[in-house]
Amino acid sequence: MPYSAVNPAFVRFAHSLADRAGDVILPHFRGAGEVTNKADESFDPVTEADRGAEAAMRRLIESEFPDHGILGEEFPERAAQSPFRWMLDPIDGTKAFIMGLPTWGTLIGLAQDGRPLLGMMDQPYLGERFWSAEGGAHFRNRHGARRIRPRPCASLSETILAATTPDMFKGDEAARFQRLSAACRMTRFGGDCYLYCMLAMGLVDIVAESGLKPFDIVPLVPIIEAAGGVVTTWEGADPCNGGRILAVGDPALHEAAMNALAGNVQR
Repeated sequence: MPYSAVNPAFVRFAHSLADRAGDVILPHFRGAGEVTNKADESFDPVTEADRGAEAAMRRLIESEFPDHGILGEEFPERAAQSPFRWMLDPIDGTKAFIMGLPTWGTLIGLAQDGRPLLGMMDQPYLGERFWSAEGGAHFRNRHGARRIRPRPCASLSETILAATTPDMFKGDEAARFQRLSAACRMTRFGGDCYLYCMLAMGLVDIVAESGLKPFDIVPLVPIIEAAGGVVTTWEGADPCNGGRILAVGDPALHEAAMNALAGNVQR
């Protein structure tokens, strides 16, 4: 289904979910709340804000669309009784959140029959929101709203590459990322979901990451694609199961980026 055919009621409801999540999260930001580590051998933090925001969004979905499924980061999956499933990451970038950096965001996605239908990223502290609707990708802040698009690039050597952290790359992934980085003009780390929205806005050209979960990427796929970019795995497959993700603003450079990751650099 093209993004222009998305039911406007779903888009309005996604905005309501983002508003509610922001109301829950903001009182905790730059506070002294408790941080819990979810991982056994690494640091995967979760806060009261994460759990509270997801719980609030789940309640709204269960009330408005009781037959829709829900897959979120903090609570068990709710099975769907219809073709629709919501994807929720209440705070994508919890490490940035606990550091007081405003580079986290609330991710909200809706899939139909397993395919991304609409996506939204909300940053309530900055008052910025990105979403897909009406055949395009949109950005809104306190100054107004506008459509956004990636920028064209003639070659990899003109691109800005980004990833959240080099620590996400395991095994040979670090060497593969470095090959891509060597072919690009500039590489920067840090940003979580913001990186993908900056790509849709035309300020970042390539995002290459690893270890993503479905709720990390499914809400971002419609934003990127509706803007005019492309997002796949590093091998060019469907990104909706997460894993190694490659997002490229100019589709003409997608193959070259995959080749660089594979060790066949074409600048």
